[in-house]
Amino acid sequence: MTTLHHRLDGPEDAPLVVLGPSLGTSTELWDPQMPALIRRWRVLRYDLPGHGRSPAERSALPGGRVTVEGLADEIVRSLDRLEIDQAAYAGISLGGAVGTALALRAPERVASLVLCCTSARFGPPEAWHERAGRVRRQGTGPLADTAAERWFTPGFTGAGPYVEMLRATGAEGYAACCEALARFDATERLAEITAPTLVIAGAQDGPTPPADHAERLAAGIPDAALVVIEGAGHLANAERPEPVTRAITAHLDRTWKGLPG
Repeated sequence: MTTLHHRLDGPEDAPLVVLGPSLGTSTELWDPQMPALIRRWRVLRYDLPGHGRSPAERSALPGGRVTVEGLADEIVRSLDRLEIDQAAYAGISLGGAVGTALALRAPERVASLVLCCTSARFGPPEAWHERAGRVRRQGTGPLADTAAERWFTPGFTGAGPYVEMLRATGAEGYAACCEALARFDATERLAEITAPTLVIAGAQDGPTPPADHAERLAAGIPDAALVVIEGAGHLANAERPEPVTRAITAHLDRTWKGLPG
């Protein structure tokens, strides 16, 4: 990608899977799934603007500001540079919204789609604009102090590395991504998605409760499957990696043929 840090792992001749991270995290969010995925697929992971190793300066952001649709267009440009016609895409939260936009903007490029702990609309825009302003004033530290309780169930003891991803995220990049979420609304277009789709939800997801988000995605996307992971909050792939990995690989095995195992 031109402006966003990315990395490729797995066999060079395997079908490609693109993994999109959530707001406030980095490529390492997907580490729990990587051993299983790279056995059969080539994996492209990317960092959101101002996250991980991607540039934080506003001038380095796609088009000078961040939109979910602009991030989807960045994925298309990446596929073009890799000379890849089609890929599967899996994304968490904001990364899932990018996948939804990609499936709508370039349906011929998306062979399979996994939407994890995400939504067609992430609530009232005012709340996201308020959060963006707060982060520009205070940085991401105050948000990081309370992230574990937003992202995970109370009994989860492995929150530390994910909280540190948020703490290390640049204020401008994080705020710009909040503004992108404020503008995003694919509610009325879900029926246009043609990619075979799996929706994954954490049963105890606070930011995107399944009844208000995952179930509506699954109902709106033709023939979409829904898997609800018990004992998981918003970052279900980190809190319950085994069932999430099984669901993703089973879906990809059905829809995006991997190498012989």
